[in-house]
Amino acid sequence: MTSQVSSPAEQADETVVGEQRKPAGAKDVRRLDRVIIRFAGDSGDGMQLTGDRFTSETASFGNDLSTLPNFPAEIRAPAGTLPGVSSFQLHFADHDILTPGDAPNVLVAMNPAALKANIGDVPRGAEVIVNTDEFTKRAMQKVGYETSPLEDGSLDGFQVHPVPLTTLTVEALKDFELSRKDAGRSKNMFALGLLSWMYHRPTEGTERFLRQKFAKKPDIAEANIAAFRAGWNFGETTEDFAVSYEVAPAATAFPAGTYRNISGNLALSYGLIAASRQADLPLYLGSYPITPASDILHELSKHKNFGVRTFQAEDEIAGIGAALGAAFGGSLAVTTTSGPGVALKSETIGLAVSLELPLLIVDIQRGGPSTGLPTKTEQADLLQAMYGRNGEAPVPVVAPRTPADCFEASLEAARIALTYRTPVFLLSDGYLANGSEPWRIPEPDELPDLRVQFASGPNHTLEDGTDVFWPYLRDPATLARPWAVPGTPGLEHRIGGIEKQDGTGNISYDPANHDFMVRTRQAKVDGIEVPDLEVDDASGDARVLVLGWGSTYGPITAAVRRLRAAGQSIAQAHLRHLNPFPRNLGEVLKRYDKVVVPEMNLGQLATLIRAKYLVDAVSYNQVNGMPFKAEQLATALKEAIDG
Repeated sequence: MTSQVSSPAEQADETVVGEQRKPAGAKDVRRLDRVIIRFAGDSGDGMQLTGDRFTSETASFGNDLSTLPNFPAEIRAPAGTLPGVSSFQLHFADHDILTPGDAPNVLVAMNPAALKANIGDVPRGAEVIVNTDEFTKRAMQKVGYETSPLEDGSLDGFQVHPVPLTTLTVEALKDFELSRKDAGRSKNMFALGLLSWMYHRPTEGTERFLRQKFAKKPDIAEANIAAFRAGWNFGETTEDFAVSYEVAPAATAFPAGTYRNISGNLALSYGLIAASRQADLPLYLGSYPITPASDILHELSKHKNFGVRTFQAEDEIAGIGAALGAAFGGSLAVTTTSGPGVALKSETIGLAVSLELPLLIVDIQRGGPSTGLPTKTEQADLLQAMYGRNGEAPVPVVAPRTPADCFEASLEAARIALTYRTPVFLLSDGYLANGSEPWRIPEPDELPDLRVQFASGPNHTLEDGTDVFWPYLRDPATLARPWAVPGTPGLEHRIGGIEKQDGTGNISYDPANHDFMVRTRQAKVDGIEVPDLEVDDASGDARVLVLGWGSTYGPITAAVRRLRAAGQSIAQAHLRHLNPFPRNLGEVLKRYDKVVVPEMNLGQLATLIRAKYLVDAVSYNQVNGMPFKAEQLATALKEAIDG
């Protein structure tokens, strides 16, 4: 959904009273600058769909936003249990924001398990909307409630709204020929309607979405719309909700342009398509489904009209093998996976290093090791991307910092791969992949020119005057070898994983040649042109630098803002290029007395920083499957400043 950033017109039947805007004859409307809402229920309760629809309408309204979907790894976890709880958190505001928020202002709990799993994150005084129909004795016992939390006083510190969501939904759909069970499935739409009323969200887009989603089942579409409208009307008429809230569009937070809400995986997919168009090359994806990367395969398979070819292989090894073959054939080749798949692909990545062909390896990191936490986030594959291959096999590494930034990071990874003829790692993670934020759709002339020149004829003359093609004769500026498309007359050449002779590409076991080729491949990666690291040091007198990479950008930046608002001086820098590092990184690090590196691992970037620059970087680590909270980081950084 797209929207032009602009200020909404005031409605004619409304009056402004102090900090409230009150429609004539209606309930109070309070203005807020930000809200954090969490929808929580069983995996089958449609919480992800509910959150996604609320997010889409919020994006169309013009708020800045950030989301955090959180769901079990099981396809259908046991109903009513704590492991089966699925949630969706949305933070939206009238100004620039960076994270999904530390704690929800509103919790919508569809059952006892959802309440118990999430109430610990909810601050006192927050609103809790509870589906009372699900608070049966059996359901409460299943999650360890000996007495009803709705009656034993344990929720007295919250603004609790007991709502029989299932009963109200069934009543609203009594004119439809649906069983009680089928009608009750629309309770998430009732809840969505209620929250849409509470926060003045548009409704047309959701109704249009439901009609499109259930186009082949119009009765189901109309039933869901009826439940959605009933939820809205319930908010408007019930006495339990005396106040609704307004969060104005974040018009001043964005440059002028056309925006849409976008997730990290979708932005990454669009970035890959844009890269192929800018390179004038067909895009080929060789992939095997794996959480949380599968959405990229799903999305790219929809875009055959842009010259995209997707291949769902029988396993991870076949997926990257096909992609490397496509690179040899002249395509912009991509393989997508997560950490376990990278391990399986490692030998073929080494082959790509040896062949010196452009290949994008997209790793959407998740909790490990082994199968680990498939639906939770982590950024613990950095050392695997750097060194997880046999021999000296250097591979450039690029990491996006926000969901929308996945688009730009994809273009940058493609630039490096095509220019330097090398495989490139693109390290996203589950938090970026599934989270979303507004994205300004770029104009075509803002995109980089990625066109490449294929080899078209001989490039070397032998001593006897014969013109020949040498596949490993390098560009002196980039050290890239020529890219010769198979079938080009006269450019036949040998490929394979055995060491090549410099220039000719013939098989060579010569020790001196191997030493030269190893050092040359390393020099090619070391010589990649990347922008200098930019440092945000507002005061100019900070003694502590917080250095991050990847998805920690939002929480780090939010924490830095809190500290500066409290009068603290702290500098911030964030790495996109992890191999090679920006050339000025060493000089930047030496400016500060202390360098703090927050990571969702046990200190992988900090290890690299210490080894390369001999800087005693301070690690701050978290590996619980969830992103950092801004307040948590602000506390840790304050301790670093004081220390």
